[in-house]
Amino acid sequence: QVQLVESGGGLVQAGGSLRLSCAASGSIFSINTMGWYRQIPGKQRELVARISDGGSTNYRDAVKGRFTISRNNTKNTLYLQMDSLEPEDTAVYYCYAIAVSPVRDYWGQGTQVTVSS
Repeated sequence: QVQLVESGGGLVQAGGSLRLSCAASGSIFSINTMGWYRQIPGKQRELVARISDGGSTNYRDAVKGRFTISRNNTKNTLYLQMDSLEPEDTAVYYCYAIAVSPVRDYWGQGTQVTVSS
């Protein structure tokens, strides 16, 4: 089992920055890819960014150049640095992890990010 706990959400004005953190605990040795999804009420959850255990990253086009995903394997923590925030970034952000033994995914409880115009 893996437990994920997010922190760092909040209210910020457009153009501002926030950094989300996701602390992993439990069977962390089995984790491969980690990442962030977000969800707006009434819409499907969408991938924001992900990072492999080797450090390879992928971003959705809307956040490229503004968001940076990173992970500290020593601290078992995933980060999402969000700069130049836009009102369209307002959503609940979820941390996820994919474990490989056994193969399954884990999710955090979500953290609200609100960007005011």
